[in-house]
Amino acid sequence: MTDNTAHLRRPASLLARARALPPWSLLAAGVLAGALLGGGYGLVTPPTYTATSYVVAVPGEKSDPPTALGFAQAYGRVATQLAVLGDAQVWAGVPVSTLRDSVRTATSPDAPMVALTATSSRPDLAADMANAVSRALTRHAADAEDDTSVELQQFARATSPTEPSSASAGLTSLVGASAGGLLGGLALLARPRRTAADPGRPAPVPGPATAADVHGQL
Repeated sequence: MTDNTAHLRRPASLLARARALPPWSLLAAGVLAGALLGGGYGLVTPPTYTATSYVVAVPGEKSDPPTALGFAQAYGRVATQLAVLGDAQVWAGVPVSTLRDSVRTATSPDAPMVALTATSSRPDLAADMANAVSRALTRHAADAEDDTSVELQQFARATSPTEPSSASAGLTSLVGASAGGLLGGLALLARPRRTAADPGRPAPVPGPATAADVHGQL
C-alpha cells in the first residue's frame, strides 16, 4: 500500500515542481535545445557546393530572336534527359543517376539562355558536372542545327566554387534556436495555471467558530 501511494505522489510532485518553475524557463530551455540540435546538424552534415554554367541560343540566318528564345526553353527541358546525360557522364566521370540527381536547369522568359547548375560535396566535381552537361547539350543542339536554324553556344563555363552553398553550423544553430524558442513559447502558453486545488498548495484551514455562532447553532 505504501509503494502504491509513493508512485501516485511522484507524478504529482513532478507536476508541482514543473508548475513552480519560472515562466521564462520553458522559453530558455527551448532556445537552448534548438540551438544545440541545429548546431549539431550543421556540424555532421557535409557541405554542399554549387557550380553553374550557361549556354545561349543564337538565331541563324533563317531564324529570329523569338525562335531562339523558344528553342532555349526547349533545350532547358531536355538537358536532363537520358540522351544528353548519357554523353555527359563520359566527361563528368560520374554515373547518369548522379547527374540526374545533381544537375538542375533554369531558363528565362526574356533571354535565350539556359543555366545548368550542379551540386556536389566536392567543388571541382560540381563544376565538372555542370560543364559536362552544357557540353553535351551544345553537341546535341549542333546535330539539329540544320533543322532548327538555331545554334547553342557556351556562354560561361562553370568554375569551382570557393565556398559551400549549404548552410553553416552557425546558421543552422540560429535557425534551431528560433524554432526552439517558438516551441518553448507555445509550451508556455499551454502551461497549466496554478489553482487552489494544486497539490503543492496547502488547503485552507477554517478558523475557529466564535461563541455567538455556536450559540446560534444550538
